[in-house]
Amino acid sequence: MSATELQAAQSESVGSGPGVAHRDRPALTEPFSIGDVEIPNRVLLAPLAGIGNWFVRLQAKRHGAGMAFSEMVSSHAIHYRNERTLTQLLAIHPDEHPVALQLFGSDPEIMREAAGRVAEAGADIVDLNMGCPVKKVRKTGAGAELLADPDLAVAVARAAVEGCDRPVTVKLRSGLVSGDRSGVGVAVRLVEEAGVSAVAFHPRSANIGHKGFPDYGLVRELVGLVDVPVIVSGGLSDAEHARFAYEESGADAVMIARGSFGNPWIFEELVGTEPEVPPRGVVRDELLWVVDRAEEHFGAERAARYLRKFYPWYLPRLGLSARDVQGLDRIDDLSLVRERIASL
Repeated sequence: MSATELQAAQSESVGSGPGVAHRDRPALTEPFSIGDVEIPNRVLLAPLAGIGNWFVRLQAKRHGAGMAFSEMVSSHAIHYRNERTLTQLLAIHPDEHPVALQLFGSDPEIMREAAGRVAEAGADIVDLNMGCPVKKVRKTGAGAELLADPDLAVAVARAAVEGCDRPVTVKLRSGLVSGDRSGVGVAVRLVEEAGVSAVAFHPRSANIGHKGFPDYGLVRELVGLVDVPVIVSGGLSDAEHARFAYEESGADAVMIARGSFGNPWIFEELVGTEPEVPPRGVVRDELLWVVDRAEEHFGAERAARYLRKFYPWYLPRLGLSARDVQGLDRIDDLSLVRERIASL
């Protein structure tokens, strides 16, 4: 959602309609609960595919997120005891809690087993992905493809609930194609028939990905249909958009995804602890912290490759362009990477 679109939407909501209905709602700084898990505030880090490992989640927590969700983990990989999955993707730092680990898959019995193993790994909440629009995930019957088979979606979620002693949540989209609202009905069934403890709802269809304007009215509709927390996701590119979505949707919490890329300070801004723009030195130190944690988690060689996606996220906050640090993403020696960052 662009700034122009946001201003237009804010203007439409002034004086009547959905923008006015929730003026006395809880502040984002207030705690809420999912099942028996109390979360200290209503600003959460979304599952970030290929990114949301323990140190990215810990970074969000350090900056004020009430809870962070892991990147999606294959239930089949857990079932077949994939070493990387068990040792890296299920790794949890002791300072992360409460933390949610997200699973994807379409086989109820395998999901039952995976949910139990994730709970054993220390997850406070087990989350299920029913919203991923990526083709390689959907072609397995998982992610957003489960919206096409609500009975199977319910069976997968019910198996997860039965397979672990932790609250189970689901993240899903509004539908598969533009105009499809089936996600609302599926979400209701997941609560009423499968017993999920919360729903994270991205009000865009799978076929448009992150394009277009999220229909926060659909989130509001879902809020009125279920008696569990509803978390709004999608279009929350900065703190202003997040606050707008929270008010417009009537949701219980917001889930920040791309708005956190290179900007963990968005959590501080939303919970009111540090609204100022961080100075250059703080930004440099933060990026160096990420480099250190990546090496700790992956080892130097894998970390050097993994970190290439992070540099462009932080450069604008240092007042730099890609040309200013040309070649940084081609340095494989992390000691040289650190020297280069420290000199920015």
